[in-house]
Amino acid sequence: MNRFEPYNQEAEEAFVGAFFLDEDLVKECTIKPDQLYSSKLRLLYSAIRSLDVKGKPIDVISVVEELGPDHLVGIGGVSYITDLASSVPTTANFHFYVQLVKEYDQKRKAIQIAKRIIEQAGEHEISKTLNTAIQDLMNIEGEQTDKDTGDITPILVDLFLDCEKDHGDLVGISSGFSHLDRLTGGFQESDLVIIGARPSMGKTAFALNLALQAAMKDISLIFSLEMSKKQLLKRIAGFTGHIDSLKMKNPKRDFQEEDWQKFSETIGWLSKVNLHIFDRAGMDIPYIWSKVRKARREYGTQKRMLVVIDYLQLIEGHSKNKQFRQAEISEISRALKTMARELNVVVIALSQLSRGVESRQDKHPILSDLRESGQIEQDADLIAFLYRDDYYTKDSQHKDQIEVILAKHRNGPTGTVELGYNKQYGRFFNLKG
Repeated sequence: MNRFEPYNQEAEEAFVGAFFLDEDLVKECTIKPDQLYSSKLRLLYSAIRSLDVKGKPIDVISVVEELGPDHLVGIGGVSYITDLASSVPTTANFHFYVQLVKEYDQKRKAIQIAKRIIEQAGEHEISKTLNTAIQDLMNIEGEQTDKDTGDITPILVDLFLDCEKDHGDLVGISSGFSHLDRLTGGFQESDLVIIGARPSMGKTAFALNLALQAAMKDISLIFSLEMSKKQLLKRIAGFTGHIDSLKMKNPKRDFQEEDWQKFSETIGWLSKVNLHIFDRAGMDIPYIWSKVRKARREYGTQKRMLVVIDYLQLIEGHSKNKQFRQAEISEISRALKTMARELNVVVIALSQLSRGVESRQDKHPILSDLRESGQIEQDADLIAFLYRDDYYTKDSQHKDQIEVILAKHRNGPTGTVELGYNKQYGRFFNLKG
């Protein structure tokens, strides 16, 4: 046995041999042929699975027929199958054999990942190599820890206990805007929320307002692929302290004593909220996933978490999809939804809209304006568009207002919420009424 390719021959033979004693075992078995190390046993197991799909009996004769002459010679003839079928006295230990096969498959995968790190460490960017490896190792860990039997009893108990609690009108993470919360019930954990808008419409400012609101009681993580941490904090300090954004560009020259007072108080307050900002250029899904997973471990499952990504189209996708932008965005969208579900966080991803908006008389965004992939629409639990009439119409009667258009809401109503927008501070607020 190659010491770099660990496997357990006896466990694999007992695993495959058990199907000759009880053919129904294959129906409940989740092991795939490529998880077996022995090429002969992979062929045999594939033939057994094929027979089950076809509804045929599983015995020595049917397996020989399914394999065919060429493959039969390759595994050692009929005698090998006969010996294998008679080598397992009972199926009592079948699930133990299954666990051994899984564990050795995971060991081999871990070794392959380690080899890849060694090979790529000297030639590629080390951070990207490590992030990809971490994601792959997490996938292996997920295979190992997945003990979900599908039992609904614990969830029924949780559901009953949950119904005894008075959650009020808000069951998710508050946006800070009463009319929006009334429609959504708050942002729900495990949901993927897409906020789309044309450039300069205010989507980053809106996302920062949401993130800060969540950071007061819960946890907020911001992944900024366009702006630095310092730039974002400047904007946050501006709308939190009601400080003119123009003054924030050169405080030394433009701040009055009152501004310095507001700024000092704001900095002190911001240092106490649960806000984390990541601004590394060229972030990809493994990097984002690793940071959210780490935060989830640090804060525990009792804390609600909001993850903001600014913005989706700037996330680096897998190299295999580089030439196919739509496939790349689709892969990223699915990964964000998977992350939301597996780590039980709210993911708010900002998205650019296509230029099609500009060519229409009515500039209000619609679902087909989502840029580059219909997969985004499919994966998202909630899609909201931002629209400012004064962006397109100089003499608009709705100055300093913005519409939040809920175009898709998987678990609730759609509709439009009007908010006030103070561009001087970059602050959103509830309108009266």
